[in-house]
Amino acid sequence: MEALFRFFSSLAVSFFALFAPIQSVIFCALCFVVVDFITGVAASCAMARREGRKWYFESHEAWRTLYKIGFIVLAISMMWALESCVLDFVSLNMTKIFTGFICSVEMWSFLENAAQLSDAPLFEWMKKFLHRRITKQIDEFK
Repeated sequence: MEALFRFFSSLAVSFFALFAPIQSVIFCALCFVVVDFITGVAASCAMARREGRKWYFESHEAWRTLYKIGFIVLAISMMWALESCVLDFVSLNMTKIFTGFICSVEMWSFLENAAQLSDAPLFEWMKKFLHRRITKQIDEFK
């Protein structure tokens, strides 16, 4: 029984060691998701208070965020495996590009939440500036 336990333990550790080089990328993406979740909950609470209705925490939003975290980790891991094991003859940095896309989407959501929370013109300006900048980059890419 002990030999079987050692075998499966070493198999699991070997599997996770394969993905050790991307732990910082995954951590970065997860930090963006967590910050977006926290500010989203706070923005929802602030919006309910402004509208004069009772606010309550909805567990389906938390479950949705957990699903999103799981899919993000899986997608980044799959991208890393594709890049390092299959397309190892080319250096495309697809994992970092994909993670950058995920972090950009979460940053956009954070800016929306921050604008709702603070009513500060700075966040509205940043949101509009980023939208113009991204649109300009996409138009140049076409």
